[in-house]
Amino acid sequence: MQRNALLDAARVLLTEGGTEALTFPALAERTGLARSSVYEYFRSRAAVVEELCAVDFPVWAAEVQAAMEAAATPEEKIEAYVRRQLALVGDRRHRAVVAISAGELDAGAREKIRAAHGGLIAMVVEALGELGHDEPRLTAMLLQGIVDAAVRRIELGAAEDPARITEAAVRMALQGTRP
Repeated sequence: MQRNALLDAARVLLTEGGTEALTFPALAERTGLARSSVYEYFRSRAAVVEELCAVDFPVWAAEVQAAMEAAATPEEKIEAYVRRQLALVGDRRHRAVVAISAGELDAGAREKIRAAHGGLIAMVVEALGELGHDEPRLTAMLLQGIVDAAVRRIELGAAEDPARITEAAVRMALQGTRP
């Protein structure tokens, strides 16, 4: 239960203040634990982020996959892939996934998170293959680049409304994935 409480507190801290806000003193304060007790569960901030990704990423990916499975055509699957990811930007679970860019993560943690991210990309490869792409994996990786750029734009609180950013990303994705 304490581990789950620490993960919940970490999600809140990441949502409220980004990776800088995720500190062991802040985790201790949010959970009512002594700072030394936090170290009994996690050896570092990177370990907290790694655990969040291990717990949250599969749930997040399942939501993207469900949205894609509900779509009928390859184009609709691609649109669902983009829209669902961007709809999840405000979700606390997403903050942990975004935290992969934190420089303090060790190579092992980064590799585990990259592998999980690769699973997300793999979801759209089939739809791109159905559209007739010669290199659907490469196209999927480039498509994810569009999604990642839109995610960053939304998270930065860009001047554009998140809905406008989403529509632009969907338009780019659909136009850019035509073979």
